[in-house]
Amino acid sequence: MEVQDIECVIEAILFVSGEPVKLSRIAAVLGVDEFDVESAANRMRDKYSFDRRGIRLVKLDNTLQLCSSPEFADYIRLALESRKPPQLSAPALEVLAIIAYFQPVTRAYIEQVRGVDSAYTVSLLLERGLVESAGRLSAPGRPMLYKTTHVFLRTFGLQSLSELPLLPEIESTEDGREGIQTAILKLKEAEIGNNDNDDEIDEWRGES
Repeated sequence: MEVQDIECVIEAILFVSGEPVKLSRIAAVLGVDEFDVESAANRMRDKYSFDRRGIRLVKLDNTLQLCSSPEFADYIRLALESRKPPQLSAPALEVLAIIAYFQPVTRAYIEQVRGVDSAYTVSLLLERGLVESAGRLSAPGRPMLYKTTHVFLRTFGLQSLSELPLLPEIESTEDGREGIQTAILKLKEAEIGNNDNDDEIDEWRGES
């Protein structure tokens, strides 16, 4: 299959899907190697960026997705009559930082580090699609485990979790609290840098 044909098929699949599609799935459909799909996707991504197109191609772990370009977010909101959502609250960022750096984790672990009940905040992060269930821990009561999602990666401008900034070890101690604050600052910086994405999250008030 010609290179241009591969790119056209990838674009069509991602446009219709609207959701992340696995590289392996696209490769199987095209009858080519995943490397060929990823190479084509990289060329498409660079071209969209160079031409200042209204869409961008993003790689999220082993998946690809088409998204709108952040610089045109204001026009999109005006056209669709949607408001610009405010940034994440500090409690939400705190819980999200713990899950992002130590996933999969239980709610009990989150609360041990934070020192406060986090049920409400976890449920809101679940509702917004930033975190999801990762099964249950093999322990008494079989508590739920949580991990971040592709929405989390897209919201914070990451291709994979390996791009998270390095962080000192976090434990449920005073030093651990400082580590959490560092994590919050790093995620906050990433969120601000990508605050024009369509996937921005509403600020939640009244959280623990």
